[in-house]
Amino acid sequence: MSDRTLRDTELRSASRRLAAQFALIIVGLFVALGIVVYSVVAAGQAEAAKRALSDASMVDSVHDAPRDLLVTVVTPQGRQSSPDMPDGLPDEDAIEHVVRTGNPVSGSVETDGQRYLTVTDVRNGKVVQVAYGLGEQQEELSRLVIALVVSGVIATIAAGGIGLILARRSIRPLADALALQRRFVADAGHELRTPLTLLSTRAQLLRRHVSAQSTGAPDEELRSGLDEIVDDSRALTEIVQDLLTAADPRQTAESEGVDLGELAATVVRSAKGRADERGLTIVVQSEPGAVVTGAPVSLRRMIVALVDNALDHAAADVRVRVSTSRDRVILTVEDDGPGFSAGVEDRAFERFATARDAQPGDDRGRHYGLGLALVAEVVNRHRGTVQAANGDTGGAVVTVRLPRRL
Repeated sequence: MSDRTLRDTELRSASRRLAAQFALIIVGLFVALGIVVYSVVAAGQAEAAKRALSDASMVDSVHDAPRDLLVTVVTPQGRQSSPDMPDGLPDEDAIEHVVRTGNPVSGSVETDGQRYLTVTDVRNGKVVQVAYGLGEQQEELSRLVIALVVSGVIATIAAGGIGLILARRSIRPLADALALQRRFVADAGHELRTPLTLLSTRAQLLRRHVSAQSTGAPDEELRSGLDEIVDDSRALTEIVQDLLTAADPRQTAESEGVDLGELAATVVRSAKGRADERGLTIVVQSEPGAVVTGAPVSLRRMIVALVDNALDHAAADVRVRVSTSRDRVILTVEDDGPGFSAGVEDRAFERFATARDAQPGDDRGRHYGLGLALVAEVVNRHRGTVQAANGDTGGAVVTVRLPRRL
């Protein structure tokens, strides 16, 4: 699959997700609106029914009743009811109660799938029961529900289509920018990979040549320096490969068990030369069994970024500790420098953010604010957490917690 085809596939997938989310929002709004409209209409109909029964309070004859009311009049001479009285009406229990007590009774009767509101009272010496059918109101509510559902479906389909068009127009510039970024990383990584491979090969050959040509014991400092060059060139090659993997969405870095303590010791060993040049002391302490699941290259980059950041700001020493808890591996990098600026918790891990105040006379080069951002990215990728703070006695403390491989 070509890069363009893959990018178009990602664009369509993202557009469909946004369109679906937009349509779900419209559905939610329509459901809320439908509930409000239905409730208002139903409440209005209930009020109209009560008002109709109240207006019929003077009716005491089946001949005086409006068409939408059913009336039953009980007198000592007999009983009269409106024609076409449905089964279940009149409400005999209510009539009996009024005859016995003389107190009015209001209620409702369900019959033939229709609901009737009833009022039974004594009027002019007669027991009168008035029933108001809610059939028309129920039909109106049913038509309202159907109208709301149909309009909601139409609006959802329209919202999905419009959302899909708008999403594609909105996402395409972002997709183009992301594609440009991926091309840049891929091109830069490809161009760097060959000279780095050559550098690593030549460093190894030089180390072998020095060992073979030495008449006596090889100079320990020279051997150590060559070993560090070989390690650093190999690390750079791995980093470039990691960048190429990150730039290609079709590839994923393989995860494996990584002993974070051993990895930290390797990074610290490589950083000792830099620390010695600046007159700094760097030490590492680790507990056994500090194994996490992840990509070794990415985790190495994370530790290198933390150590480099500490070396840039330390006054005398840097301390790296790797410890374990029941389900976590904890990596802590401390230095005795000026510490983080105020409010660092809000921006320390943002790209291009300066987490520490510039120090007078600092000639160590410009800080681009990418190291801790890289740390946060690697930690998030490995489902961990990272925290930056100032130590109790000064200096900066960065703590990384990663899931422990059990």
